[in-house]
Amino acid sequence: MADLNGVMMQFFHWYNRADGSLWNEVARTAPELARAGISGLWLPPAYKGIGGGGDVGYGVYDMYDLGEFDQKGSVRTKYGTKGEYLRAIEVLKQNKLQVYADGVFNHRMGGDAAELVRATPYWQDNRLHAKGPEKDIKAYTHFAFPGRRKQYSDFEWHWRHFDAVDYDDNQPMERNTVYLLQGKAFDDQVALEKGNFSYLMGCDLDFQNTEVREELSRWGKWYLDTTGVDGFRLDAIKHIAAWFFPAWLDEMEKHVGRDLFIVGEYWVPDISALHWYINIIGGRMAVFDVPLHFNFHAASHSSGNYDMRRILHGTLMQERPTHAVTFVDNHDSQPLQALESTVEPWFKPLAYALILLRREGYPCLFYPDYYGAEYEDFGRDGQRHKVNLPSHRWLIDKFLRARSDFGFGPQIDYFDHYNCIGWSRLGDANHPRAMAVLLSDGPEGHKWMETGKPHTRFIDLTEHIKDTITTNEHGWGDFRCPGGSVSVWVQAP
Repeated sequence: MADLNGVMMQFFHWYNRADGSLWNEVARTAPELARAGISGLWLPPAYKGIGGGGDVGYGVYDMYDLGEFDQKGSVRTKYGTKGEYLRAIEVLKQNKLQVYADGVFNHRMGGDAAELVRATPYWQDNRLHAKGPEKDIKAYTHFAFPGRRKQYSDFEWHWRHFDAVDYDDNQPMERNTVYLLQGKAFDDQVALEKGNFSYLMGCDLDFQNTEVREELSRWGKWYLDTTGVDGFRLDAIKHIAAWFFPAWLDEMEKHVGRDLFIVGEYWVPDISALHWYINIIGGRMAVFDVPLHFNFHAASHSSGNYDMRRILHGTLMQERPTHAVTFVDNHDSQPLQALESTVEPWFKPLAYALILLRREGYPCLFYPDYYGAEYEDFGRDGQRHKVNLPSHRWLIDKFLRARSDFGFGPQIDYFDHYNCIGWSRLGDANHPRAMAVLLSDGPEGHKWMETGKPHTRFIDLTEHIKDTITTNEHGWGDFRCPGGSVSVWVQAP
C-alpha cells in the first residue's frame, strides 16, 4: 500500500482560491512536507471542468486538457497550467513524495452540442420504476473538444457512450428526473441506494460500452506516461460498475511495469458495503474508511457523551486495516458542502491521534486541518455563511514526529473507559523507544499502561503536560491527559 508509517495528504479543499496558484504552492511546500513526515500527496483533478478556471474539477469536461487549451473560458484550470502541474509532480518526486492523481470516471459535463435521443424518465429517488413512457429528449451528449483540436486523442463522446442524463433541453424546467437513454440499462454492481445508484450527475458513462472502456484505458495510459504519478484516488466508485476496475488496473500496471497505489471513494458509512466492494474487486484497491469518519463526526457532536470504547467499532481500521485509508474530514464533508458531516475542531486532535499514532490503516491528512481555511458559501438554509477552519498543524506535526520515531512494534490497547482510552507502542529492534498515547473526550484522564521500559522517564510530546512520568520496575506508568484533549508520552532521550 505505502511505505511503513507512510502518511498521505489531501492537498486541496473545495474552497482553494481559483487563481491558478495551487500547483506552484505544491512545488513550494514539497520540501517542508517531506521533512514533516508526509510521504504522499493526493492532488485534485488536474483536467478541465465545465467551469473552466474556476472548476474544482469534479464537473469533468476534458480529461486530456491539463490546463493547456483555451476551453470553457480559460487555458489554465483552477489550480494552474499543465506546465506548472508537471513541474509540481517533478518537485514532489525529487523530495521522495508519492503523487496520487484524482480520477473522475463516472460522468462528463458541459457537452459541446446537443443530440436528439429517445429516453425513459425515472424519478431521481426511484431508479427501479419509470415515471413515464419513453420519449424524445434533447441532451448535451456530444463532446468534440474543439479547443483541443484532436491533440492527444481524436475520440469524441456521443449519446451512445452514456446511459443516462438529468437534463432535457426540450423541457428545461423538468426537475428531479433521470433519463435512461434508449437501449440502455443502469450499470450493475453499484450501490443500491435509490434502487440503483449508477446515475450521479451529468452524462453518466456507460461502462457496458466497449468504446467507453477502451477510451478510459487509452486515457489512463496517456496520463501515466505524461505525468508519472504513482497512483490514483478514484472518485464516486459506488456509482460505477465494480467489475470495471480490476481489468483497468491490470492494464495500467502492465503498461507502466510497476505497482500503482489505488484508493477508492465509496461514500457509505456501512462497513458491510465496504467489505462487499473490496471482496468483489478482489482486494485490488484500498478504500476510504467512511465509517470511521462518521464515528469521529458523532463523537465530536456528543459533548463528551460518546462511548470512546466504541470509536473504532464498525470501521475498516478495525476490521480490514490493510485496505483502509483513514481520514478525519475531506472536501465533501467540510462545512457547506453537499455531504457536510464535519468533525468539530475540538475533537480533531483526538481523531488525528487515532489515525496517525496507531498501526492500522494508511492515514490521510486534510489541507484545511493542517493549514486552516477561511471562506464563504451558501448553506442548506439558503443563507450565506462565513467559515473559519482552524489550523491544527502544530499538533499534527508533533503526531507525525511521533509516528516516524516511535510508531513501531507491538501495540497494547486500553479501550476500557467511557471517556478515556489509550494505547502503547513498545518499539522494535530498529526503533527501540516506546510511546504511550492517552486521550479523553471528557474530563482529565489517567491510565496505567505498559511500555516495556522499566524505570524510564517519559515526556508529553504535545507539551500539554509539563511534568515527566517515570515507569515502575515492570515498565508500567500512570499516564495522564487533559480533558477533551490528547497527550503523547514518548521515551525521553
